[in-house]
Amino acid sequence: MPIKKYRPLTGARRHSSVQDFSDITRTRPEKSLIMPRKKFSGRTKGKITVRHQGGGSKQFVRVIDYRRDKYDIPATVSSIEYDPSRGARISLLVYKDGEKRYIIAPDGLKVGDMVMSSKTGAEINPGNAMPLEKLPVGVMVHNVELTPGKGAQLARGAGTSIQLMALEGEYAALKVPSGELRNVPKGCLATIGTVSNPDWRLVRWGKAGRMRWRGIKPTVRGKVMNPVDHPHGGGEGKHPIGMKFAKTKWGKHALGVKTRRKKLASDALIIQRRRKK
Repeated sequence: MPIKKYRPLTGARRHSSVQDFSDITRTRPEKSLIMPRKKFSGRTKGKITVRHQGGGSKQFVRVIDYRRDKYDIPATVSSIEYDPSRGARISLLVYKDGEKRYIIAPDGLKVGDMVMSSKTGAEINPGNAMPLEKLPVGVMVHNVELTPGKGAQLARGAGTSIQLMALEGEYAALKVPSGELRNVPKGCLATIGTVSNPDWRLVRWGKAGRMRWRGIKPTVRGKVMNPVDHPHGGGEGKHPIGMKFAKTKWGKHALGVKTRRKKLASDALIIQRRRKK
């Protein structure tokens, strides 16, 4: 999907770009597969737990089928649709028995294509889902489960994919987008192909108003606050933060702090850690 730029008639237009939407084939969602989205504005029990959230356009949640548990029943791609909750496109599948479900659309999937989910194996075509043990080594997949039957958890974002590196014993070795190499039970389901809309990362929002439509409020640097509001605050004019390391609003280290829990059971399945930025 290409990115569109407009003539810079305003300052915001000069630094912004939008999605082309030429791949969208239907503008209204399937009514039976949507539900209202309740907004919490970053609050838990009325207290702000995540700052800079609130407002935004009204949205409906599209109910996505992450389990793909309708096995060996072919489905036809009825439409490619926009989902306000994600960067990727979604596809409406109409199964042979008449049931309709949404899935995250893989790149290259078109209206009229046939897709299928199978535990015994299917053709190596984008959109088909099967266990990792039934896939050839080297294939690119997305919507990968971490536990068989739980539903897809890995590689669901726009343009992402995972490479199947090896099959040994009970596990499949996967190379995830971060560069990490990890084992996953080979009975886990995966969908063939790369997630659609890879140009999503190239969109430039351009102005604060577009972020407000998305429910994101302005973020202010600590060094321009008062001392009572932030450890970096205070001083006259432009000035350094005046301390050995950057701090959060609550006085903790802000940069280079490891946030992963030290005793995670899944650590035993990691073959090679993700590459450092």
